[in-house]
Amino acid sequence: MTPSHEPAPSTYDPLRLCIFATIALLGWLLGPVALLCFAVVGFAGYWKARRAGLARSKCLLRDTRLVLGYLALLVVAGLVGAWSVIG
Repeated sequence: MTPSHEPAPSTYDPLRLCIFATIALLGWLLGPVALLCFAVVGFAGYWKARRAGLARSKCLLRDTRLVLGYLALLVVAGLVGAWSVIG
């Protein structure tokens, strides 16, 4: 029997922390363009989920209409920031 290299089932995997750090790095490197991209992807995902019937989210804002509004504001902020960098 060969030893397994997989962690024990009770071992905590901090994958989310690595994901958060990667997103922060992209945000730092790409600035408003990263914000715009992530906000558009998030808005599209929540829009699709809302149309499929999702009314409450695990997001802190809970109501998907609030989440969509928040993401729309981030899209606008990303557009303004990207425009200021480009122009």
